[in-house]
Amino acid sequence: QVQLVESGGGSVQAGGSLRLSCAPAGYLDSRVSMAWFRQTPSAGREGVAAINRRGNTAYASSVKGRFTISREPVRNTLYLQMDSLKPEDTAMYYCAAASGSNTRYTLDSSDYTDWGQGTQVTVSS
Repeated sequence: QVQLVESGGGSVQAGGSLRLSCAPAGYLDSRVSMAWFRQTPSAGREGVAAINRRGNTAYASSVKGRFTISREPVRNTLYLQMDSLKPEDTAMYYCAAASGSNTRYTLDSSDYTDWGQGTQVTVSS
């Protein structure tokens, strides 16, 4: 298993922006797909965005057009640029990595084997 470390969370007013980062603490195969998920007590876990090694991306409809997932290949770091934030974006955000070199890039948490500890994002109105 690979330890993933998220950073960049915080508190922001509605309409603001944040950029989350996720870096592996050890070796992570650059070919695996990665994703961001978020979780709240009321809504449970939700897939936010995913990316594969070809740069193909998928987004939840609730964030499409506002969030951008990207991956920096040299440092193998995953990012989530979040713009036009809304109070309903408030959640704990987790990054996740799949295993194997397939090119699936789903928002299904069962497709991912390694998870970070999460970073809190709070958006006030």
